[in-house]
Order: sequence, then structure tokens, then C-alpha cells
Amino acid sequence: MEHDYFGLVGDYWSEDVEYADQRVEVVLDADADAVSLAALDTAATLIGELELVDDELRSLFVTQLDSASSPVAQFLGAMLDADLDEADEVDAAIGRDSGDRQIDALRSMSLVRVDLRPDADGPGDVFAEFEYGLAPEDTDERLVATIDVEREIVDVRFEG
Repeated sequence: MEHDYFGLVGDYWSEDVEYADQRVEVVLDADADAVSLAALDTAATLIGELELVDDELRSLFVTQLDSASSPVAQFLGAMLDADLDEADEVDAAIGRDSGDRQIDALRSMSLVRVDLRPDADGPGDVFAEFEYGLAPEDTDERLVATIDVEREIVDVRFEG
């Protein structure tokens, strides 16, 4: 199958996309026999609206700060409170100082990678996975948010 944006759709497509002064690896993982043209169009639109989706996800992350057991709080706890070997790099990655260290850290995270799965195009299916890091070149911890084709949150998890 050929698509206007992705070209010939095989099993794997990858491209670095720049937005908001950052470079994001975008990966399309699709079986050409199992994906619809409409789902590929939706994936291409999502790439064009990365900044908007990123803002929506970061707003969601802020709402999860109230619960200490949330993946967002666990991620920030691991990054901000632990005695990491990379503590200096994490501190340097936080480019804001509003007085609220958690909010500053969330705003300073980098969107590292977006995985698109257009063959999962039903409500509640993981259509896209957004992987965030704080000082991602120096740390392995990631905050991962998944959304469905309608951009509803499916899951948020901390990968340490």
C-alpha cells in the first residue's frame, strides 16, 4: 500500500520530526495488509499536530500530580528525589524555575519518541505511544502515555 505521507507502507517507517526546538523520533509500525488508508491519514495528521497532542498530554500529567501512586508522580519521584548518578544532568535539564519543581520538570521533559500503530484503530486500542524523558540522553527512566485513534488516553506508565 502506498500513502501520500508515508510512501510505500511496509512493516516499519521511521523519521525524525522537529518541533518546538526538539527532535522526536516518529515510528510507524504497520502491516500493510492490516491497516486502512483512513488510519494512515489519521497517523499523518497526528504527526502534523504533535505539538498540540504533546500539550494535551502534559496537561494530563499535571492532573496526576495529586496522587502519589500515579505513574507521573512515580516518574518525577525517581527523577527528582533519588540520588541518581545523573542528578546533575537532571537538574541541568530543568530549564525553568517557577518555584514548583514538579511542574518545571514536566515542562522540561523531552518528547523522545512517538510510536504509531495505525492497525490498532478501534476505540480503546493503543494507536500511538508517546515516550518522554528528563535528560533522556543521560537517564533511562521514561514516562509513557498511550492514546487511541480518537486521542483518548489509554494508559500512562512509568518505565524505570
